[in-house]
Amino acid sequence: MGIQDYGFLEDLQVEFKDYDGTNGFFLCFWFYLNKASTLPSTILLQKHPVATSHAPFLLLDEKKRLLLYPLLTSWREDAYATSESEFPMKKWVHVGCEVTKDLLRLYLDGEIVGEKSLTSSLNNDSVSDSSEISLPCISGKGSQLDGYVYSAELLPVVSSIKNHYVKDPPVQLSIDSSSAYEIEEDTDGVWSIVGGKASCRRNFSLDVTLMDSFSRPITEEVEVVALLVYADDEAPVEKPVDDEAPLLTNYDGIEYASSDRPSKVISGRASFKLKISQLSSKCDNRLFCIRFEIPKMGNYPFLEVFSRPIRCISRNRNTRAASLMLRKSSLGIHLLNGSQSPILEDGSSDLPSIVREAKQSLSSKRVKLGQEKLCANFKDDFVLQQANGESKSHSWISEDNYAYHNSLVARPVSRGRAENFSSDSENSETTNSVIDDLPSNLDPISDVDVFKYCLGDLNERRLLLKEMAMTAKEEELATFAERVSLFSGCSHHRHQISISKRLIEEGIKCWNLISDDNHHVPWMNLVSGLQEHFLKMTFGRTRSLTHQDFDLLRRVSSCQDLVSQDNFEKLWCWLYPVAFTLSQQCITSLWGSASPVWIEGFITKEEAESSLRGQGPGTFILRFPTSRSWPHPDAGNLVATYVGSDYTIHHRLVSLDFIYSFGSKGMTIKPIQDMLLEQPELRRLGRIVRSQ
Repeated sequence: MGIQDYGFLEDLQVEFKDYDGTNGFFLCFWFYLNKASTLPSTILLQKHPVATSHAPFLLLDEKKRLLLYPLLTSWREDAYATSESEFPMKKWVHVGCEVTKDLLRLYLDGEIVGEKSLTSSLNNDSVSDSSEISLPCISGKGSQLDGYVYSAELLPVVSSIKNHYVKDPPVQLSIDSSSAYEIEEDTDGVWSIVGGKASCRRNFSLDVTLMDSFSRPITEEVEVVALLVYADDEAPVEKPVDDEAPLLTNYDGIEYASSDRPSKVISGRASFKLKISQLSSKCDNRLFCIRFEIPKMGNYPFLEVFSRPIRCISRNRNTRAASLMLRKSSLGIHLLNGSQSPILEDGSSDLPSIVREAKQSLSSKRVKLGQEKLCANFKDDFVLQQANGESKSHSWISEDNYAYHNSLVARPVSRGRAENFSSDSENSETTNSVIDDLPSNLDPISDVDVFKYCLGDLNERRLLLKEMAMTAKEEELATFAERVSLFSGCSHHRHQISISKRLIEEGIKCWNLISDDNHHVPWMNLVSGLQEHFLKMTFGRTRSLTHQDFDLLRRVSSCQDLVSQDNFEKLWCWLYPVAFTLSQQCITSLWGSASPVWIEGFITKEEAESSLRGQGPGTFILRFPTSRSWPHPDAGNLVATYVGSDYTIHHRLVSLDFIYSFGSKGMTIKPIQDMLLEQPELRRLGRIVRSQ
C-alpha cells in the first residue's frame, strides 16, 4: 500500500531546486494531525539563508484554524489566507496551498476554504532586494505538532489540486460500531462486557475496517492484532503469573491469546471474536480499551484504533426471588421518575411507562451448549424439517389476530416427575400461588431447555430457538416463552421466542426466492427482493425502504457486493423484528407519518446524536437500535434518543411489550405519539441531519 510514502511532519522538506516558481506554485499533501499540545503552532516554516529571520508558511492558530502566509519576498504579518472551520483531529485531510506574488489560496479536500489578495511590499525584516531572493525552503522541522504527511507534491499553478486529491488517498483503520455484538453500553457511555474465569466470560464480536479517505475498502490482505490496554494511559494490561492472557480470541472453538492470532483484513474488513479474562475489579477498578493495530505496517496512529472504554464485569448473581420481586414491583411504576403512568384511554389500568433505560440485565450462570455454528443454514434446517413431515405454512399474522396465548402456561416439570417447589426457601407466598395456578398439562419442551435458555448467552439462545422452531408448534413455543419469563423473572423475553418460528420460516422463503439455489447473491438482487418482502411483511401499509435504509442494513450485516447466506441471516435477524414492530397498527402510523416525520428510516446512534447536538432539552429522535438482533429482548423495539435537562444526550428504550399483550386482548390503547409526548423528558420531535 505504499507505506513508504507516509512520514512524520518534521521530516517534510520542500526545496525549489531547478524549479521556476516565479509564477507561483501548488504545494499539496495529505495531513493527519494526531495531537496539538501547543497552540498556536507552526506546521511548515519557510527558511532562507540570506534572510535575517524565518517566517511561518502554514500555521495552526489557537482556534485550530489553518493560516497560509506568503513567501518572504512579500511577507507581512497581517497578510494570510485562513480557513473558517476548526481543523479536524485524527483524520486524514488533503491540504492544498496555492501561492503567487499576488494571491494566496488555501484548499481543504479539494475545495477553497480561504483566499487573500496581496500587495507588493516587503517586511522590514526581509532583505531589501527581492530580486536576489530565490524561493525559500519550506520545512516541517521544529514543529511542535504530532502530525503525519502523505504524498506531498510540488506542482505548477496550471495543475489541478483536485486531481492530486482524488489520485491516491491514504488509508486509516477504524472500528465499525454497527458490528458490536454482545456488548452493553452503560449510561456513562462505557462498554460493559462479561469476563473473568472461563466458566463465566462471554464472547463478544467487533469488526475493524481499513479504508481509504473516500471510504473505499483496501483490497490488500494485512493482519490486525487486538490488545487489551488500560483506558487512562494506553499501557498493556498485565498478564497474571501462570494465568491466561487478558484478551483471548476464538478460532474453531479454541481460545488463543489475541496477540498470537491476528485477524486478516479481507475486502477492507477484519472480524474479531474476543473474550476478556481479566476483571476491572481486580485492576483497581480501572477501565480497559481494546487497541487494534497493524504491526507490520509501522507504528502510526492512523493504523491503530482504540475501542470505547470497557468495564469488564463478572456475572450478576441476583437470586431468583429478587428477580421475581423486581418484576412484580415494576408494574404500574414510571421507570424514569417513579410516578404512576396510566396508558389506557378509559384509565382502567395502570401500566409501566413505555420508556426505560436501554440496558440488558445479565443472568447469573451459564450452561455451555457446545461449539455448534451460530447460525446453521436456514435452508438445510428447512430440508430436514420437510423430511420429518413437520413442515407447516405459517404466513405473517396481523396484529389484529396475533396473541401470545397467555393461558397456555405449562407447569414446570422434569422428565418423568414433577419438580418440588415447596422446599425452595426463596419462594414467597405469592410465587407459590403463581406456580400452583399453572395448568397441569405436560409440555414436550423440557425444563433443561428452559434453564439453558435462561442461563445461556445470546448466541446460545439463538441456536436453541432455531432447533426448537423447526419441530415445535406455535402453542408450544408460546408455553416455552411463558416458562422462560417465569423462571428468569423477566417477561421481556416472550416476544422474541414467540416470533421465532415465523422468523425462521419467512427467512427460508425469502432466501430461496432471492438466491434461486445460489450460494451467493449480488447485493442489488438482494435489495430488490428484500424490498418486496418487507412490504409484504408490513402488509403494504408502510412506506418502502430507502437507499439510506439499505446502507444501514448493509452495515448491520457486513454485506459486500456478493452476499452469502450467513450475511443474509445476520441481516434477517435484525430486519424481521423491526418489520414485525412496523406491522403493528400504532407503530405503522408513526412509520408512515409524513408530517411530522416520527421515524426517519433506519439510522445509527451516532447519526441521532449528531443531529441533536445544539438542540434544546426535550428534543428527541426515534430509532431502531442497530446492535439489537433476534433473539435479543430489545430487538425490533424503538429507542428514544433525546437531549436531557443537563443538555447531554440520553438513550431510552421504548418498550412495546404492553402493545403486544394488551392490544391482543382488544383493549383500547392511547396513540403511541400521545404516550411519547406524555413523558416528561420528551417534548418536541427532532429531525435527522444526514451528511452528504
